[in-house]
Amino acid sequence: MDDDHGHDNASSAADNEDQPVNKVKLKEGRGWYVYLIISADMRKTYVGVTTDFERRLKQHNGELNGGAKASRAGRPWQCVCLVHGFEGRSEACGFEWKWKYFSRNSSRKSRQLDNLNSQTGYFSSLLVQHRQAALDRVKDSFDCRHLKIQWQGQISPLSM
Repeated sequence: MDDDHGHDNASSAADNEDQPVNKVKLKEGRGWYVYLIISADMRKTYVGVTTDFERRLKQHNGELNGGAKASRAGRPWQCVCLVHGFEGRSEACGFEWKWKYFSRNSSRKSRQLDNLNSQTGYFSSLLVQHRQAALDRVKDSFDCRHLKIQWQGQISPLSM
């Protein structure tokens, strides 16, 4: 069940290894996930935390009740990155907060991003690269050795 901030309740841990999201079987309800999703028009990203990513994505996409208000305008959403292996809710929420904080406070030329044509895919590449740079800053300030970071293959910033 989500609280007022879209957070779920459960706990688990895993190894730290980058893998594509589409090759991973999720063990729902057994651990915390911090996730990055991107909007269908590739102009928005959203970072959240949950114990049931598949259910949460359906909520963001309007298939189930309970999606975040901030994600209503970008439907449908697709997964870009999943991070899991957190020791509990507090650690996952702290990681989520830092990722959002570093994303907001990283230098980004938003006027240039706003003027790009989203149909080229270049816009989404810049957005994902911006989020990856913020994630790298989180990894520098947070012990992530026990976490598994999984990027979705088609949008992985590592392939750009």
